[in-house]
Amino acid sequence: MQLIDTHCHLDVEEFAADRDAVVARAQAAGVSDFVIPGIHRGEWPELLDFCRGKPHLHPALGLHPVYLQRHDNADLEALPLWVERERPVAIGEIGLDFYVRDLDRARQQFVFERQLAVARDFALPVLLHVRKAHDTMLQTLRRVGSAGGICHAFNGSLQQAGQYLELGFRLGFGGMLTYPRSSKLRALAAALPLEAIVLETDAPDLTVASHRFERNSPEYLPEVLQALAEVRNADPLELAAATTRNARAVLRLAAG
Repeated sequence: MQLIDTHCHLDVEEFAADRDAVVARAQAAGVSDFVIPGIHRGEWPELLDFCRGKPHLHPALGLHPVYLQRHDNADLEALPLWVERERPVAIGEIGLDFYVRDLDRARQQFVFERQLAVARDFALPVLLHVRKAHDTMLQTLRRVGSAGGICHAFNGSLQQAGQYLELGFRLGFGGMLTYPRSSKLRALAAALPLEAIVLETDAPDLTVASHRFERNSPEYLPEVLQALAEVRNADPLELAAATTRNARAVLRLAAG
């Protein structure tokens, strides 16, 4: 069994003490590849250094909307230069967050569209962060254009899911799927076509039910797979193969 964690922040401080051990445990659990999104320009060098020379670690570069106060126009101007030099697997984590109060929506939109244009120019997929903003996001993707990607931690409607699929996106499902109370999310994961779904952890956040209130980790990705198998009444090995195939296709990752 090979799984791909399509969204984990292994470069952040929470993993400083045991980063390599976490990767080793995840690999032992069946996780073959790890996609690590950037969140602000200041941490891009450390992220890239961590991934360099490790073909199972795939960096993405982006400016996360929640850290809007840390991004300036110089960061946006630097992004295409870094992309050309470093060749990340995607542009991300980028997007729109209308859930967090006091985040300037107009500025978010500007920063997001600039990054989406970089992704389009380099024909790279994007890793989307979307909270309470799916309709605006879908309108923007249609207007600006994109090369597809992954809508991370998807929690929209089935109708919105279909619109993302039409635009070449896959939808990320993670630890929240393991909670029985996540009835809407579990129903969505059961109803979607299998080719729409990829797996993720968003480690260190959004941990699985068995590790509630603890640091999340890519080594728990098999628990997300098991939850998906339960809601779809499907063979976990078949789901593992399908979600890995989906991730490789949308992110253009070579088979391991």
